[in-house]
Amino acid sequence: MFTGIDEVDWASLRHAYGSAEDVPGLLRGLASEDPVERANALDGMYGAVHHQGMVYDSTLACVPFLLALATREGVAERGESVELVVGIGRGRGSAEAALRAGAEAFAVLVGDRDPGVRRAAAEGLVRFLDQPGRVLGLLRQRIAVEHDERVLFALVESLGLFVRRYPARAAEALEILATLGAPPCDPGLRLAALGQLAGCAPDLLPADLVPVVVALLGERSERRRSGLRVREDTGGPEPDPDTLAGRLRRLRPSDEEGARLMRTLHTALGGRPADRVALLEGQLTAPDSTDRCNGVWMSAGLFREWRTDHSALVALVGEQLGTAADRLRDAAVSVLGELFHLAAPAADHLHALVIARPDLWTQRWERGAPALGGVLKSLARSGDPRATPVLAEVLARPVVPDDLGRVIVHLGRSAAPLAPALRHRLGRVPLDSPETSGRAVPLLSALTALADREAVPEVLRLLRGMPDGVRFRQRVVESAVRALDVFGVGAEGVVPVLRGLLESESAGVAAGALWSVEENASAVLPSLLRELSSSDGQRRRIAADVLARVGAPARVASDGLARMIGAECEEERVAGARALWRVTGDAERVLPVLRSAWTGQPCVRGTVAACLVGMGTAGAPLHDLVEAELAAPRRHLAWAGGHGSQDVLEDERLLDICREVRAGGEGCRA
Repeated sequence: MFTGIDEVDWASLRHAYGSAEDVPGLLRGLASEDPVERANALDGMYGAVHHQGMVYDSTLACVPFLLALATREGVAERGESVELVVGIGRGRGSAEAALRAGAEAFAVLVGDRDPGVRRAAAEGLVRFLDQPGRVLGLLRQRIAVEHDERVLFALVESLGLFVRRYPARAAEALEILATLGAPPCDPGLRLAALGQLAGCAPDLLPADLVPVVVALLGERSERRRSGLRVREDTGGPEPDPDTLAGRLRRLRPSDEEGARLMRTLHTALGGRPADRVALLEGQLTAPDSTDRCNGVWMSAGLFREWRTDHSALVALVGEQLGTAADRLRDAAVSVLGELFHLAAPAADHLHALVIARPDLWTQRWERGAPALGGVLKSLARSGDPRATPVLAEVLARPVVPDDLGRVIVHLGRSAAPLAPALRHRLGRVPLDSPETSGRAVPLLSALTALADREAVPEVLRLLRGMPDGVRFRQRVVESAVRALDVFGVGAEGVVPVLRGLLESESAGVAAGALWSVEENASAVLPSLLRELSSSDGQRRRIAADVLARVGAPARVASDGLARMIGAECEEERVAGARALWRVTGDAERVLPVLRSAWTGQPCVRGTVAACLVGMGTAGAPLHDLVEAELAAPRRHLAWAGGHGSQDVLEDERLLDICREVRAGGEGCRA
């Protein structure tokens, strides 16, 4: 099966980490009798040869050997190799062409004795064999005799792919799907077929789709639980080896196929949020904890994408916190943590878990300071004041969690009782230790969030006393200066310290704090003009933000700001445009930049909307963007493919600012 492998000049080929001379060893490792060696070889293939879905010249060179490996029956776990080779050819021009050249192999593999091979080969059959009549016949034959549930699901998914790939032959495939989606077929098979119909031919779905799906899910789960009991009695499978591939398998849902079935349905129902909510309510109230766990994770996708009223669904997610199933509870904590104030309907459940499990208040990674545990973080992010006394207990421990300040900001003034302890801890941070940054920055961020002016002496102690050479010194300096900026006080010693930083790498933030303290344009403009000429885009943006605060007295900076609005980076263009408006009042020059940024880069919409608030009637030509945003049912970062932990928060902030813009416009018209 490796005939000719040594004739390939692997050293001249490349993969993600350079020369591909190690690839023959990886390919041979896939055929090893040692399961650990096979797993390590698979790690290497995904980690280097097919790194993050990339296709290199060495990847293409592997294709014939992977196909030969897949068809050699004596090799263990060939399904992994088939899955790898299908992934290589999925939607990648030259790789897809290479797989088409060897597509006949999939016609054989789809009937292989190994169910793992059959499962992985089903997609390859449709994707690479350009004989639609033959492909459909093979799928029909295989479905008629297949008994393995996972293979059946893969065959049904392949029918859906066939419909999309060959629209002219879709009617025959849809007929098969419609038959599989109706009684007397197995409930899991019906769910798989309904999921494909929802994506390919929604008009063929039953009118009462959601109740049907929920009932089928319950039937399938009861059968699955019975099957689990049988497997537990006869002994479970061998544990996955401690390799990357093994660890990834252990992270998969305990019912991976069930999760995939429901995810397919939710994806197909993407534009029908009411149906998705009803389906999730069914999942979250199911008797089976695994079904509820899958429902929790899928609710996260709905929360991130749609702006509907989620309170009832959030409350159902909160109810999962009382479970004894760790996987379900942890899923609920994770999802609620991304909702911030929208998690309020689950706050009672979060608080109950916080009180019951002090061991969950913090978590520690292998390196660095501890972080707040997910349940306490979720309670605080929801804005619930009951988090404050618990955070006080955490603050009394020897080490302060890194993310304390980022969480306290969501509690507002209810976190004010924490300020004295934070000041005390900051005053005891060593000034010349490798731990200075790790201990000082979380405390500074917390005091900044509280705008605690009484912390000025402790902040100045850091700025005056830290010697050069302290690890991450600039990070501490900028955190301290930002605190003084928020405090905005002219306490003794503040101005000289800030002026002393105007020639440093932190000149921009220092100028901002100095402006907050004394509002003396002549003191800050020279440094800000230099920063506008920096080769560092972040420093230019910081300078522009400060110049926007200075306003008209900074007119001398208008040429530098004009250069910024011609930059390629949208964030820099918006920062320059906002500052140029505040400095010159030239709306005609600024508005086209803001409109272009809004439509071209959704992540800057919050900044643009905040600029429109300040522009008042001058920003009226862009109010159509604001009205369209407020009317849109989908979250703005969903369109950009965002899946960050703060996507929901950023969208809610954008909506709040847009409402402020609308209110200002209505006030002007009145």
